[in-house]
Amino acid sequence: MRQKAKVENYDAPAGGWGSLNAVMHILTQEEVALLGSEILLKQNKPDGFMCVSCSWAKPASPRPFEFCENGAKATAWEITGKTVTPEFFVQHTLTELRAWSDHQLEEQGRLTNPMRYDPVSDKYVAVDWNQAFREIGAELNKLDPHSVIMYTSGRASLEASYMYQLFGRMYGTNNFPDSSNMCHETTSVALPEVIGVPVGTVLLKDFESTDCIFFFGHNTTTNAPRMLHPLQEAAQRGVPIVTFNPLRERGLERFVNPQNPLQMIAGGTRISTQYHQVRVGGDAAAIVGICKWVIEADDKAIKYGEPRVVDVDFIAQHTSGFDEFAAFCRNQGWDEVERASGLTRSAMLEAANTYMAANAVIANYGMGVTQHKYGVETTKMIVNLLLLRGNIGKPGAGISPIRGHSNVQGQRTVGISEKTKLVPLDKQAKLHEFEPPRGDGLSTVDACEGILKGEVRGFVSLGGNFVRAVPDRSLMEPAWSGLRLSVQIATKLNRSHIVPGEVTYLLPCLGRIEIDQQASGAQAVSMEDSTACIHGSRGQRRPVAEHALSEPAIIAGLAKATLKPNPKIDWDGWIADYSRIRDAIERTYPDQFKDFNKRMFEPGGFPRPLAARERKWKTPNGKANFTVPKAAFAPPKESDGVYELMTMRADGQFNTTIYTEDDRFRGIHGSRYVVLMNPDDMEADGLKSGDTVTLVTEVNDGIERRLSELQVVPYDIPRRCIAGYYPECNGLIPLWHYAEGSKVPAAKSVPVRLFKDVPPEIIEGGEVPISAA
Repeated sequence: MRQKAKVENYDAPAGGWGSLNAVMHILTQEEVALLGSEILLKQNKPDGFMCVSCSWAKPASPRPFEFCENGAKATAWEITGKTVTPEFFVQHTLTELRAWSDHQLEEQGRLTNPMRYDPVSDKYVAVDWNQAFREIGAELNKLDPHSVIMYTSGRASLEASYMYQLFGRMYGTNNFPDSSNMCHETTSVALPEVIGVPVGTVLLKDFESTDCIFFFGHNTTTNAPRMLHPLQEAAQRGVPIVTFNPLRERGLERFVNPQNPLQMIAGGTRISTQYHQVRVGGDAAAIVGICKWVIEADDKAIKYGEPRVVDVDFIAQHTSGFDEFAAFCRNQGWDEVERASGLTRSAMLEAANTYMAANAVIANYGMGVTQHKYGVETTKMIVNLLLLRGNIGKPGAGISPIRGHSNVQGQRTVGISEKTKLVPLDKQAKLHEFEPPRGDGLSTVDACEGILKGEVRGFVSLGGNFVRAVPDRSLMEPAWSGLRLSVQIATKLNRSHIVPGEVTYLLPCLGRIEIDQQASGAQAVSMEDSTACIHGSRGQRRPVAEHALSEPAIIAGLAKATLKPNPKIDWDGWIADYSRIRDAIERTYPDQFKDFNKRMFEPGGFPRPLAARERKWKTPNGKANFTVPKAAFAPPKESDGVYELMTMRADGQFNTTIYTEDDRFRGIHGSRYVVLMNPDDMEADGLKSGDTVTLVTEVNDGIERRLSELQVVPYDIPRRCIAGYYPECNGLIPLWHYAEGSKVPAAKSVPVRLFKDVPPEIIEGGEVPISAA
């Protein structure tokens, strides 16, 4: 039986004393209280290190404490005094460790030595770096490069990412799935088609001049808390903030700045002026309703000779497809839009009137949009809304996808992509005198399918926790043991490391916060934030382990052991001085990285040029494109007994890293195995708070996906929608259940049935039958 969660009401705002207490707790927990507080003063500063957590923008004039609660947790987690030495693995088999929780595994501390799996003892044993490189290189050269995956987590620097993709392509593969495949690949697919760039158009300074902010599907409280500062400042200026989200997230309701003594006493600032709890997957329909009202208001203005509501000049000069989109909106019935969105007509009209009253609007969105079957269409609907009034390419306006991990966007910029059209292969071939493979590689979903079929034979992971992050865990973990080679480059122990292939290596790397001393001195690295600004980062503390190498050094070691010598690439010279890697990046991408080494420590970062910011549209027709959604706004199917499950993250985690088993803002403590339900649904299904249930995915593919012993927690969530934690609920997501066009797992809308657990003691033989609640 799992430990039950303690559930209590928590009505304090985001930030404030709760955040201060959480920061002090994590510093103490990781045994770095004094050291951590000193290093935190350097976090997100122009002369310091960039946060290893989220990718939100860094201001040119930082606050004294330019970090958030989750950023402090990520820092403490990395610089912890706890270590996992070879002696740890002498004491524990991998079979034993597989029974540990995600939190228990990472909580052991930093990896210190390169290790190789010994299948006879079922333990990791220490291995010399040179021996590990030789053996891995030999294994890679026995494999077909097309059968090898080179995965990248969103933390790796621009320098490491560029080296990694170059090593892989010289080896002969374009299989470069990364974290983006699981979160914002939807953005990377949708935006180029409609505005000609794969990233957002908003800069941090735009929040200072905007007069309206829209939010769709993002929990800023835990996923990008530093964003609450510009939101609070906007709210204090009277800027309306209109939020669409199934759950009421605390940071989008109220925020107290812990750095402001008066606010700590007074109670903070209300953030959202409107909060619309759409049904799970109802965002596109809500936007259709808003656009419908805007267009009908414009029709009335034409009829009565009044000033137009839409931006006529912008639409005529810069866009295509307006007439078709306007006709589509006019033809939608309000009853259907209400049912599809889960909102009333009056709620959508309220949002539309606020939108029409503003001159400059920013639209933010997160994985509550991208991780849906129709996520690509929903993203395009957000663009439609902005285009109606010219809200792209002017100060204080634009589209703002809020990316997750700290450099997940930057990795794509320097070549981590399975899509060859996004990589300047001809330029790389010329600069480095080799012939790269030309066919598209495998995405995350493709890689998983290849592992299940036995077609993928090798997996090299530059960070991350792939096994835990992907869907269909019950299928993926057993299939993982069929890999010939698994190489895991990491700072801490996680689930992917304890599910071995035939030949498995665990290679400890330095973290970004550690001083990276090479032949020419201490090195700096760089990354790109959500607003496409590039920042330099310098390590601040001595390495936790003598034998840990930097990610670039590990990549160079693997490359030298695997590839034939190339006179154009001096791997040792690159490691001696990372500025030489940046020179190579600049030569490959001269427009994006002009004067890279000179500019990398500019306060606030230097922005990559983006054509859409200047209203230049690099689309096939040279226009920004309105699009007509095909299915994204459709009402839900009426399936008796079926719920829409959305996965979510807790206050005590970042992605697959679990800092604690608590979720303070939702009042849940001690367990992550819970399911949030609407009280009316609970009553209808004969459930009460604290009951345990089993979720079973409603699919007909011959595979049963279930998760048992989930504690029911009554919560403010739309009817027929439920919520559970990621990654615990990943096993309920079929691998094939993804966003059309981008293959991002549709983790925010999984059809499930819910069954009440029966205590085993009253069942003969101890079996627990599943019966409808």
